Amino acid sequence: MSQRILVTGATGFVGSRLVDKLLEEGISVLGGSRSHQRAAKARPEIPWVHFNLDDPVSVDEALRGVTAAVYLVHLMADGPGYAERERAAARRFARLAAENGVERIVYLGGVAPAGPPSEHLQSRLDTGRILREGRVPCLELRAGMIIGQGSESWKIVRDLSSRLPVMLLPRWLSSRSCPVAIDDVITGLHAALTLPLSGSRVFELPGPETLSAKDILIRVARLRGMEPKVYPVPVLTPQLSSYWLKLVSRADFAVAQELVHGLEHDLIPTGTPLWDELPGFVPTPFDDAVAAASLDEAGPSTLKGRVLERLARRLAAKPPH
Repeated sequence: MSQRILVTGATGFVGSRLVDKLLEEGISVLGGSRSHQRAAKARPEIPWVHFNLDDPVSVDEALRGVTAAVYLVHLMADGPGYAERERAAARRFARLAAENGVERIVYLGGVAPAGPPSEHLQSRLDTGRILREGRVPCLELRAGMIIGQGSESWKIVRDLSSRLPVMLLPRWLSSRSCPVAIDDVITGLHAALTLPLSGSRVFELPGPETLSAKDILIRVARLRGMEPKVYPVPVLTPQLSSYWLKLVSRADFAVAQELVHGLEHDLIPTGTPLWDELPGFVPTPFDDAVAAASLDEAGPSTLKGRVLERLARRLAAKPPH
């Protein structure tokens, strides 16, 4: 039987890029989306199917006739109660995948933190565990911050680094991670669909540098020709910080809240990197990933954002040498 891949969340930041990659390889793709009719108008070159995690009928129909499924969906933006719904959805997906004869599931999850996980990270880890415990072999890939236009975590970094001439950095911004380029994530997902697999496994998708959140903000600002003044604020909690982000970032507020809470501990991968399975592959350097994210491509969309960014550039511009 020829390969046919269901990409769930195929209109999203990661899913749309994965669809492009699979089409380049001549692989048959089925796009799954809650807004499948709108997606079909935007991308008529592939078939689309309605896919809603909370709708068992849509999940069952989407899984019919596919050889593998890529699980890229979550419910974090839906508000309170999302974690239990995600766990229930993962159990349902694993069961229906087995009933429909799916041969492999590839899941993109999050890195396990060094300390107690936030609700968001715990849900990501639980989803991966549930999928791996199913009858269909599941390859779980764990990534931290993904650098690329469309990533909510990247949007926060871009907005903060470009709009704040003075950065008040709370203690939790000392947490470290290994940010990874979106192109590398797509390479990993693509490879995971064909990697020899006798059972379920977990692989990490780390970038080549371990950086604190503070390092990331300052590096990005400098790449934009800015030199922000930095002051530590040890009493600024993640909860308070999320409200502060609402003022300066275009990122989805509900998602931003969850992401900020996930930064209370280091997010450094401790498992096996997928890159060990890809001879000759070299992860994209951080600065190159930032450049590829086209920082100037998506400017601030509101008057407030435009004013903040102009002011920040004037106050934080590097002095001439």
